[in-house]
Amino acid sequence: MLHDRLLVEPETDKAERQSTGGLVIPATAAGPKRLAWATVVAAGEHVRQVGVGDRVLFDPEDRAEVDLGGTDYVLLRERDVHGVHTVDEGESAAGLYL
Repeated sequence: MLHDRLLVEPETDKAERQSTGGLVIPATAAGPKRLAWATVVAAGEHVRQVGVGDRVLFDPEDRAEVDLGGTDYVLLRERDVHGVHTVDEGESAAGLYL
């Protein structure tokens, strides 16, 4: 990866949901999400706040998709990341930085 670019693997939610009233909502009926989570698989040399293995929150509308080896990835700039979820190896709790 070059400069401030991130290669992330978006999380897919294929499970059915249930409303508060008890209705089952299939995954095919889900509308577009505003923000989505992804896992960082590669980072450029000028990325300062995000590391490989971190979960990042990004806008799925502003993205460039890449297919590598049959897996879909998304290419982002570090400034397009809205939040970072990291887990320190020395701690059991995760931190969320927005």
